[in-house]
Amino acid sequence: MNFYETVFIVRQEASSGHVESLAQDVVSVVKAHGGDVTKTEFCGLRTLAYPIKKCKKGHYVLLNVVANAECVKELERRFRLNEDIIRFLIIRVDRLDNNPSALMKREYKTHQAAKE
Repeated sequence: MNFYETVFIVRQEASSGHVESLAQDVVSVVKAHGGDVTKTEFCGLRTLAYPIKKCKKGHYVLLNVVANAECVKELERRFRLNEDIIRFLIIRVDRLDNNPSALMKREYKTHQAAKE
């Protein structure tokens, strides 16, 4: 089993419930292939650097995955077939980091500054 970080971006029109169900679908695929998802982060609706498929914003989801190569191929296939997912990236890493991602840290700092 290898370690992977997976990020996918869902269309801006999708509801947060739909985004969560897409993440649950990914988790179920990984578990069906004998893997495990150690962290799931919903980074929220964020502005894209450039329009992708006429979308200016997207819902970001980050997953830490422990899986084999067949599972990753199946995830890539499903990401390509789903019209709501506009971009995805799966990267193999040496170890998984269970701390909050940079996106979540930045969002936390922004909220703290707004409160002050």
